[in-house]
Amino acid sequence: VQLQASGGGLVQPGGSLTLSCVGSGYRMDYYVVGWFRQVSGKEREAVGCISDTGGSTSYADSVKGRFTVSRDNSKNTVYLQMRNLQPDDTAVYYCATDYYVSTAKCNRAQDYDYWGQGTLVTVSS
Repeated sequence: VQLQASGGGLVQPGGSLTLSCVGSGYRMDYYVVGWFRQVSGKEREAVGCISDTGGSTSYADSVKGRFTVSRDNSKNTVYLQMRNLQPDDTAVYYCATDYYVSTAKCNRAQDYDYWGQGTLVTVSS
């Protein structure tokens, strides 16, 4: 199982950015995929997750209404669309997956065995 996250960059406050997470080496459509973020010196924080079919999503309160997780299983890709970004959203963003994680309980980093390498999002004017 391999995950490759991309799409990070520098964006101004109020701006938008979409991250991608491409999976390989496994049947991505069988797995929940979660997005997490981490600021240096702090614990990894759950952002949101999506079910294997894409029919169910879950979000952290801090991003609800601004971030959207979606997936295209035909492309083995999960997306994190981020809108109205704020400086507090600055972090390294990671995608993760695990066969035994469900969307009902997908916000614990320790439950995921497979992680992408992270992509840096910087929100600054």
